[in-house]
Amino acid sequence: MEIPILKDIVVILGLSIFIILVFQKLKVPSLLGFLLAGIIAGPHAFNLISSRHEVELLSEIGIIFLLFIIGIELSLKGLASMKKMILLCGGVQVGGTILITAAIAYFFGIDINSGIFLGFLFSLSSTAIVLKLFQERGEVTSPHGRITVAILIFQDIIVVPMMLLTPLLAGKAENIWLTIGILLLKILGVGIVIYLLAIYVVPRVFKMVVKTKNRELFILTTIVFCFAIAWLTSSVGLSLALGAFFAGLIISESDYSHQATANVLPFREIFISFFFISVGSLLNLKFFFSHIHWILLLIVGVILLKMLIIAFTVILLKYPPRTVFMVVFSIFQVGEFSLLLSTEGLKNGLLGENLYQYFLAISIITMGLTPFIMNYANQLTYYLVRIPIPTAVKHRLNHLRKNAPKEEVQKEALKDHLVIIGYGINGKNISKAARNTNIPYTIVDLEPEAFQEAKKKEEPITFGDATNPVILKHLNVQEARVVVIAISDPAATKKIIQAVRAFTQTACIIVRTRYVREIEDNIRLGADEVIPEEFETSIEIFSRVLRKYLIPFDEIQNFINQVRSSDYEMLTSIKEGPHSPSYKHLNIPNKEIVTLSVQQGTNSVVGKTIEGAGIGRDYGVTVLAIKRDKHYLTEISPDTKIEQGDLLYIFGAPNNINNLNKILSL
Repeated sequence: MEIPILKDIVVILGLSIFIILVFQKLKVPSLLGFLLAGIIAGPHAFNLISSRHEVELLSEIGIIFLLFIIGIELSLKGLASMKKMILLCGGVQVGGTILITAAIAYFFGIDINSGIFLGFLFSLSSTAIVLKLFQERGEVTSPHGRITVAILIFQDIIVVPMMLLTPLLAGKAENIWLTIGILLLKILGVGIVIYLLAIYVVPRVFKMVVKTKNRELFILTTIVFCFAIAWLTSSVGLSLALGAFFAGLIISESDYSHQATANVLPFREIFISFFFISVGSLLNLKFFFSHIHWILLLIVGVILLKMLIIAFTVILLKYPPRTVFMVVFSIFQVGEFSLLLSTEGLKNGLLGENLYQYFLAISIITMGLTPFIMNYANQLTYYLVRIPIPTAVKHRLNHLRKNAPKEEVQKEALKDHLVIIGYGINGKNISKAARNTNIPYTIVDLEPEAFQEAKKKEEPITFGDATNPVILKHLNVQEARVVVIAISDPAATKKIIQAVRAFTQTACIIVRTRYVREIEDNIRLGADEVIPEEFETSIEIFSRVLRKYLIPFDEIQNFINQVRSSDYEMLTSIKEGPHSPSYKHLNIPNKEIVTLSVQQGTNSVVGKTIEGAGIGRDYGVTVLAIKRDKHYLTEISPDTKIEQGDLLYIFGAPNNINNLNKILSL
């Protein structure tokens, strides 16, 4: 039996794989690869898609998952903490773009409703591309990063009412106020039902599902809940996307939101690809090349319009010029939600075929330009802020900066912290020790009983599977100093080590395992220390035996170090052949190799050479290597300069290392 859509899936996804592989080499987002695959496979190019209706249905599922994930990520608590910046920045940017676009469109003879709808489309930017680039560059918490995120959050929220207003702009209601009133009543009714589900049904259902410890049941429950709310809103005349968004918001307030995101994310990635492929297939290449001069002119006009409005928004909020330019170079594009919204406009007659083709071309090209312009944003900003400006303007800008309102204090993400994976006996003891010594820490566990116990104790715990990158990203594992894996599942431990190492090469991974035979594999995968329970008890007992025989304390410690540094070989049968030197720890008496972070700029070391700072002369230690940004400096000389943010690999006596660390912490 032949399934026509199966051929289409193989063709378009196979084509996407090839294109995205090329794009990855060029450091272009995969989203643009799906758009290009759609253009190539579409009816205006090679016409490789025969089951267009089925592909569109798959793209609708992708939209549901996309809005569901957005709802989960935009938790009500998180929105409340940033409400001022979101409303001010987002409101001015979106409102200003809509008003000016509508006025320009009306001037060129486009009716006012279509002009407002075009304003909807051009006011939205690409959350997917911009946030991904910000995260890769570590700029999410920078001043321009916070403003950009605030604007993008407002855009993600406002797209839902925009979709609801689209049929009204199309004039599909005889009495617009009556229609708006009925629409608001429907939203209120659905809101009440969803509120009751969120308070009385969803938490109980998820709690029962989690207790079963069945991963498939958890995934199924999450997806059914998402689709059920989407179907509920659709059945009363609202959009599927709105229901999915509401479902995400409800789950965002639960303890299981991060694991729900981790489970649903693969489905979103698969199905949303069909949405971008279907959008790309709509681009008429003949129209594009025959109107290329107008398209390029419109692209320049749209970019300049968005940049001017964004610049006005940030200046209005009294930020310095550098921040203004960095935000401008980040969200000048037309985004993926505009593509979603444009299909609704096409269905409702707000966009003619020619206008729609112009819009598609503008969207695809501006998104394609985004990675390149953002990569050069720092250089462009540097040159722009050095351009001479009139003295009166300079005084005005300085006055704005001096009178700028204080920014709301944002809760900083964990940094240089301890991540505890597993809240069993070992996890509990480690968390107690961390709390008593004021070490910042966070815990993750997938066992419902352990999770509930930690919640009662007000521990900073996340419910989730630590093998999943989404969970590790939430824990900010890339900024952790130490990761302790204290679970009893050997296979899961190995997966977690690999997952953590994909995020960070600097965090020290300490693994608790039951058997010595697991040490070598764990170290090979990236663990720094592996502590087997099988022999740690024996070591502790025998060390107490030695104390009773009045053996000196330093000899006992040397004995313990010798046992551990040989991977507990002394307590096992003698291995055949020599012990692999790759896994031996450096064991020089009274010497250690540690990593020290140069975080502060007010001490006597930053900005000086190793010789000038007296690293060897005054502190008696040796710098073996320096990690600067993502690069390692291994050719170390007395003239090597120490900079803020460096990681110093130091060799020396513990006391000397501690003395240097005190200076670096000033």
